[in-house]
Amino acid sequence: MLKKFYKIIIVPYTLFLLYLMFLGMGRFQYDDNLLTVEPIISTINFIKGAISWKDIVIIVLGNIVMFVPFGFLGWVFPKLNDLKALLFSFISIIFIVEALQYFTRMGIFEIDDIILNTFGVYLGFLLRKFVEKRLGNWAV
Repeated sequence: MLKKFYKIIIVPYTLFLLYLMFLGMGRFQYDDNLLTVEPIISTINFIKGAISWKDIVIIVLGNIVMFVPFGFLGWVFPKLNDLKALLFSFISIIFIVEALQYFTRMGIFEIDDIILNTFGVYLGFLLRKFVEKRLGNWAV
């Protein structure tokens, strides 16, 4: 039952997430192509310069939590039941999305986003394994 619901909701969810990544949350086109390639440094600097904890939670935790559902992609694509295959596929795709943000100047290519998003997928994968173990056939 959960798998059926997931299969219905994942496409609109993905489209919503792409909207947020390119057009939502007050996005605008930058004058220059911007990138941050020093892992973790930009996130630490963001936290240091943040005006409020709300900003930190929305940006940092949001970059993790919003990608947890992609840890369940093995329910749609059986080859992605393998963690290595899932992470390789996801990192390849999120790299392309970040590159599109860079080339369209509708965002910043950030290594930290790739790291945080991938961590979210990993947590989703662990959650999926937990759900399958706990709920068994009900999850199917």
